[in-house]
Amino acid sequence: MKFFVSCAKGLEYLLVDELRALGCASATAARAGVNAEGSLHDAQRAVLWSRLASRVLWPIAEYDCPDERALYAGTAAIDWSTHLHSGLSLAVDAHVSGEAITHARYAAQRIKDAVVDTLRGRGGERPNVDLESPDLRLNLVVRAGRAATRAVLSVDLGGGPLHRRGWRLTQGEAPLKETLAAAVLLRGGWPALYAEEGGAMFDPMCGSGTLPIEAALMAADVAPGVSRSDGDARPPSRWLGFDAADWAASFAEASRRAQAGLAALRPVFCGSDLDPHAIRAARENAQRAGVAAAIEFTACDLADAPRQAETRGLAACNPPYDARLAADPMLYRMLGDALKRVAPGWRASLLCGDSELARATGLRASKKYQIFNGAIECVLIVCDPVAQPTREHASEGRDGAPTARSEGAIMVANRLRKTLKASKSWREREGVHCFRAYDADIPEYAAAIDVYAANAGDERWLHVQEYAAPAEIPEATAKRRFQDLLAAAREVFAVPRERVAVKTRARGKGGSKYADSGAFKRGQTLDVREGAVRLRVNLFDYLDTGLFLDHRPMRHRIAAEAPGARFLNLFAYTGAATAHAAVGGAAQTTSVDLSATYLQWCAENLRLNAASGPAHRLVQADVLSWLLADRGEYDLIFCDPPTFSNSARADDFDVQRDHVRLLHAAVARLSFGGALYFSNNYRRFRLDEAALAAFAHCEDITASTIPADFARNPRIHRAWRLQAR
Repeated sequence: MKFFVSCAKGLEYLLVDELRALGCASATAARAGVNAEGSLHDAQRAVLWSRLASRVLWPIAEYDCPDERALYAGTAAIDWSTHLHSGLSLAVDAHVSGEAITHARYAAQRIKDAVVDTLRGRGGERPNVDLESPDLRLNLVVRAGRAATRAVLSVDLGGGPLHRRGWRLTQGEAPLKETLAAAVLLRGGWPALYAEEGGAMFDPMCGSGTLPIEAALMAADVAPGVSRSDGDARPPSRWLGFDAADWAASFAEASRRAQAGLAALRPVFCGSDLDPHAIRAARENAQRAGVAAAIEFTACDLADAPRQAETRGLAACNPPYDARLAADPMLYRMLGDALKRVAPGWRASLLCGDSELARATGLRASKKYQIFNGAIECVLIVCDPVAQPTREHASEGRDGAPTARSEGAIMVANRLRKTLKASKSWREREGVHCFRAYDADIPEYAAAIDVYAANAGDERWLHVQEYAAPAEIPEATAKRRFQDLLAAAREVFAVPRERVAVKTRARGKGGSKYADSGAFKRGQTLDVREGAVRLRVNLFDYLDTGLFLDHRPMRHRIAAEAPGARFLNLFAYTGAATAHAAVGGAAQTTSVDLSATYLQWCAENLRLNAASGPAHRLVQADVLSWLLADRGEYDLIFCDPPTFSNSARADDFDVQRDHVRLLHAAVARLSFGGALYFSNNYRRFRLDEAALAAFAHCEDITASTIPADFARNPRIHRAWRLQAR
């Protein structure tokens, strides 16, 4: 008999090998599954033992299906009394393609109607519908072929998704399916590492423990169907054709193997995670799975991950990469560095968001595989060993600093030239003179390089800000790499040293912090252009320059909506947004900030654009207190608060804690039809949409406010547009 075993895309060839090992006569890879041949015993064995299968589908009918009437008729022609007792429950999953039938839910409903009508017509009771745990789960596939549209109706022998192993009580924000975890382990050669080489297993970002638990169950020879049933030998489907006696015998054998395997399981499994709640969930899940004694879970940062005592093992990990847990290349770099430190001689199997993130680990992959986690296309890399021999050197100039001819500087210079070439067209089209040219594109050379063009764009200056290197990177190595990067930047942009403002990280008490370069005279400023607006920046005296480049699209949006508007800039900083509103034609502007230094800077920016006078008001005050006292009305408001503020002249401010109160007060100042733009750069920020719903309509506009030069780091800020309800 031919049957179909579905799986996640990218697992097909692994599943072929697994099904053949389980005894199927043949198995051929298809899209998102395998066409198998074998007996019902083989199919039921796949339900019990497959670690990769999503569903095992046993066909009971196949017929032409040109329209919905044919769909109903083909199902009604089946003698359902041989498949389902009256009074039992039923569920139908449908997948349709082509033009004959276009709605899967409607198709499932018609199949259910045909089954019900047939059983009633034979004098039986009407079967109930149970979508969660039915006695019989059917699967319909309607597929358009060259000659005709065909319908295939199958019994789902597992009764539902097979990735559910039964032990997961709690889970993290983005849990990995157990079938994908099994694929990560199998691609990493875990079974042989454990059984033949005495290896251990470690996941430094384990979340709720999926990978360590799946690895332990695999090592203990526990069939997924045994853990899924919690020891209950009842068949997973009450389909009348299910061979219950064969299932009972197979289940008894699997239970004996599981009992022996768990008794002999070595305690060589480790998992760690920064989130203590995730670790607590992992321990509960491991307890439920019966492998808690073999796994050590630790709540710690990547930098503090425990060094592994065993000389051989598998480091398996699923670092964040999707929209819920946005990918951070630096986090991937930290992961790679941590694995080199704690398990240099091990093998690593890492499920990464894409090839760029895989490269960001700094690990050399011996094998790469494409795997889909739902709709997300991922890259699975296997590295063996984790720490490859490296060659690092740099030539030195007369002053002892690396020149632009060192290997690292050449690599950074090539990357800069490539980026400049790719961005040239849009920069010229949009008239952009100040932009980000590099943002840790090569993870070992971790810094941001921003370009500022003064004197009508003819004179280039660079602002280079070093990122903190992982603690395990020797300070001398980090310093040499940073000097390589500086040499490359000076070469590519052809700028002298005095036009390069450098913000370096210094290690001292309290951790890493920016050091004062002290190499340039205080008070040196530049006048730059952003569209039609002139702005003053200071590259040397402060950590920031006075112009947040990532907010460029937001400032242009404000300018476009400013004509005739009363504009309010909260947490105004140096007033760049106010200058754009004024040049854009705002009837009046109000800029509020607690810092007298920034308000003076704001005044200078307004003067540069001939926008001074009573129509442009500057207010030195605590923003929240001022809002609560103000009775003005504004058509356009921009609010970009800091993450935290603990000024001695105002109450402490925490954007996560206080944003609802802040936005409520700001929306209250909006005119009818007015708009409030709110943004912040706190990466863990979560907007309280439920609390805002009572007084404001809110739209997330982040995607449209990230400029092209920050596309590599879309988490640089979040932005919303609010209007009063």
